[in-house]
Amino acid sequence: MSTPASAVATGRASPLPDVNGLGWPAKSTIFRLNATAAEKAARQTRLAAAVRTVLECIGEDPDREGLLRTPERYAQALMWMTKGYEERLADVINDAVFAEDHDEMVLVRDIDISSLCEHHLVPFTGKVAIAYIPNKLVLGISKLARIAETFSRRLQVQERLTKQIALCVEEAIKPRGVAVVMEATHLCMTMRGVQKPGAITVTSCMLGCFRTQQKTREEFLTLIKR
Repeated sequence: MSTPASAVATGRASPLPDVNGLGWPAKSTIFRLNATAAEKAARQTRLAAAVRTVLECIGEDPDREGLLRTPERYAQALMWMTKGYEERLADVINDAVFAEDHDEMVLVRDIDISSLCEHHLVPFTGKVAIAYIPNKLVLGISKLARIAETFSRRLQVQERLTKQIALCVEEAIKPRGVAVVMEATHLCMTMRGVQKPGAITVTSCMLGCFRTQQKTREEFLTLIKR
């Protein structure tokens, strides 16, 4: 992954070198985050107009009864499906970091995720397992799911989403290691192109002791298969 420009400016070594706490913000993320109510309304109006153009281009009549409100509905839905651009990681974690003398694996598995593929703007859905080994700090269990939710509510590719989740956990509590495995089905592969329903894509990211210690990695992989 490319390093955001802010990392160069601040000289920090953090994997999340974003002063706004967004985590790898896109070019217009800051504008969306700080938009006024009037600017948000104007953006949604432009988006609805663009959807109307799409309907016309595919040969539909956007003025027929069934499609009259579709541009506005889709504009609202798309803004919701990409709401991760408006969520700061500090707000997501919300101080749910606790000192705890626990040095064994913490694992949350079968977390449902859904996101939009940035190549075709169609969904991919699946499950993610997140594990870490604490280093005197633990993270609120629900925050692991919240971190996955925040990054999945952006335009994504599965490989990057997997790594962003892992790096965010690492940045939040500096554990001895982090492991993330994601399994997902991509509609861009099942309903178009090669059209292979049932195909599952698996990605993983291992950091720290999960990468360097085979026994730790094997324990994690065994636990997520149970």
